[in-house]
Amino acid sequence: MHKNEELINNFYKAFQTKDGVVMANSYSDNATFSDPVFPGLQGKEIGAMWQMLIERSTDLQIRFSDVQADDTKGSAKWEADYPFSKTGRMVNNRIIAKFEFQDGKIVSHKDSFSLWKWMSMAMGPKGLLLGWVPPVQNKVRTEANTGLQLFMKRKRIK
Repeated sequence: MHKNEELINNFYKAFQTKDGVVMANSYSDNATFSDPVFPGLQGKEIGAMWQMLIERSTDLQIRFSDVQADDTKGSAKWEADYPFSKTGRMVNNRIIAKFEFQDGKIVSHKDSFSLWKWMSMAMGPKGLLLGWVPPVQNKVRTEANTGLQLFMKRKRIK
């Protein structure tokens, strides 16, 4: 197994066991992360995001597959099942992850999934009807980022 393939496997195993420290330590100090809810995270924000999501989860189940990596790039498919904290509605989010590596660490991580499908599961009929509208999606992003910044302040993550 390639060392970067092992890095991805260890990253998702840490997610399964809710070990945010191992997840955060998988990234370089200048790493970038982006997904439909958290676009443009950098550095310590990335590890803080994973730690926040783990802390908030009550019944999080993670599965991953199709891990591939070489010296510079990698990918994986993963799924998260959990009740959305604001509504209690069950979410099954299917994600495709793309990675770039440098010096044994993740320097770029991009997760792709349908925000509209996620909002439909998390928010029910309201998400189904309005989840595709850019201002509604932007509100979700703003709330998520505000929550992350408050989490980082509370945990004194700089």
